[in-house]
Amino acid sequence: MLPQSGGGLDARLAAAFGHAARLAPHAPALLVGMDTPQLSAATLAEPLSPAGRAGADAWYGPATDGGFWALGLARPTEDLARRLLLGVPMSTPDTGQALLDRLGAAGLTVRTLPEATDVDTVEDALLVASQAPRSRFAARLHSFRTVPEVAG
Repeated sequence: MLPQSGGGLDARLAAAFGHAARLAPHAPALLVGMDTPQLSAATLAEPLSPAGRAGADAWYGPATDGGFWALGLARPTEDLARRLLLGVPMSTPDTGQALLDRLGAAGLTVRTLPEATDVDTVEDALLVASQAPRSRFAARLHSFRTVPEVAG
């Protein structure tokens, strides 16, 4: 386990790719947002299989709010990640498009992963729980809804 580096989200993501490249220099790396608890291994199995990886330089998982829930690089380096991510405005409706523009400008062949809702609001949480009703996330969310009101 490595400690998270400092800086904004763009800098922390770039640094994570740098760590991945140092730990496994010839392996692809995929960063997945922790706010997508409905994600399953089955969602990633086909696009990240050897056949699905063939010819891909990057993977992009669009979020329904205009951001992204995943970014993968077939040959990550910290330099490439910094060029792709530093300065991309995070947590805006245009974040995903800004990242896609950077991926295209870098000449990378991008494979798009399925769109997913990341959990930013209570409404998002309820939607995601309905998409994965048997998940630990859904069970935990529903446990909050069944707690009796506290008299004040």
